[in-house]
Amino acid sequence: MTDAPQAGEEGQTAPTETSATSATSATSATAETSATSETPATSVTSATAESSESSATNETNETNETAETSPTSGPAEPSATSAPIGVTLEKGRQTITSAVRVDLTRDFATLPLYKGKAAGETVWYVITDVSDLTIAMELGVNHAPKLSKAGINCPACVQEVTTDDPILGRAPVEFQGGPDFSPARTLVPGPTNFPAASFTPGAIARAGYSSFVRIDSDPITGTPVVYNAPIIATGDGPFDVTTHTNTHDRALGMDTDAMTADLLFVRGFANGQSILYLSFDSSDAFTATVERSTFVPALTDLGFANGGGNPESARTSIFTFVNAQVGLEEAPPERGASQGPGRSQGLTHALSLDIVGRDAAVANADVLEALRTGADVSNIFDVFPTNERAEDRAEYSPAWDLHVGVYSDAAVEAGSNGLQTDANTVRSLADEGVVTSPGGLPLGSANVVINCPALAFLEEAPLGPREPALGG
Repeated sequence: MTDAPQAGEEGQTAPTETSATSATSATSATAETSATSETPATSVTSATAESSESSATNETNETNETAETSPTSGPAEPSATSAPIGVTLEKGRQTITSAVRVDLTRDFATLPLYKGKAAGETVWYVITDVSDLTIAMELGVNHAPKLSKAGINCPACVQEVTTDDPILGRAPVEFQGGPDFSPARTLVPGPTNFPAASFTPGAIARAGYSSFVRIDSDPITGTPVVYNAPIIATGDGPFDVTTHTNTHDRALGMDTDAMTADLLFVRGFANGQSILYLSFDSSDAFTATVERSTFVPALTDLGFANGGGNPESARTSIFTFVNAQVGLEEAPPERGASQGPGRSQGLTHALSLDIVGRDAAVANADVLEALRTGADVSNIFDVFPTNERAEDRAEYSPAWDLHVGVYSDAAVEAGSNGLQTDANTVRSLADEGVVTSPGGLPLGSANVVINCPALAFLEEAPLGPREPALGG
């Protein structure tokens, strides 16, 4: 049992920094975000949160007992480096109901942790989404029906895992591949902040790895059942949750006794409301770096670009900006950044802040505080699991199709490049010519996929509806 974050093995060599070309920068973006809170809500005290966490963790232990005892490549060393407890989000606002708790002080969610193997190595994973509604309700994760399309024309986008139980996590699991967390994440802003001068993703997919996994197909319909099950740590511990040499760059705590993981979330927007979401992977190296996520290039071929609104696509639309206003919210509330004065978003905004290249860790309190108060890019989801219309809920997928917006010179000069919180509004601005893709092209997919599961809403539930403009 360790009481403090432990460093990883020495002698691991990070890849050479990648020079950020203008082409890559123009089509690369991020889903790190900050959110809004206008209606006051009662905060759970630390004592209450601790009691709640203990009860929920006991349930998690029972659920994951089988996974915890799966075979390993050697004797496992128990490790507990949980993040401190702060203000707790109300349980009823979570879409991933299996989350033990959501912390609004250091912006992390405590999720059930599962154990598996990949190429003979012990791996640790979480489950956030599944394409089957019954399984989603049973596991307390998001229902994402579009995930069933993830393997179409892209075999590498979904890895087939081996297990003796049709429900993922109930029996030992063998993955085809896992991620390499050993590279050192680097990000150096450019002369105008964005594009970056150089960057190196902090984690890279090994052969065969994807967070989207399949056990089998539905026995009645024959439709593949696909889970979102990102691997967030490798090895038998101790786990480095400071420089992340064997953990995901968003892992703030790992407890293999309680079988929980504390994962840094992102504050974003959907349908004009503030949301919280997790970020695990990107198909683009720059996006993975600024997202603090795993670079999974195979996801570039996930079907298909501009697939928002199309039930045959595994992707759903998400929006960010290159040249929105910059700056942190002037007086964020106790629950974190909202839509208050000074709140900004976008790539230039994120790269203008000095924490952008530093590790997210409990030990780096100023980094977590900056992210909590608006240092992220603040992307916009097109839909959310709480939407009122069934067709909008069915549109939800953690596989987001990134749209990178550029405000017109006139909009920037007029100061009309402020905070946006609704995808419908972004599409309307695009119809008016106020927002385009880089190079003046019509706003559309940058063909960058980011794996960002919905976690919760901060105050009011996003209800929709999705209103595509000019055919989507």
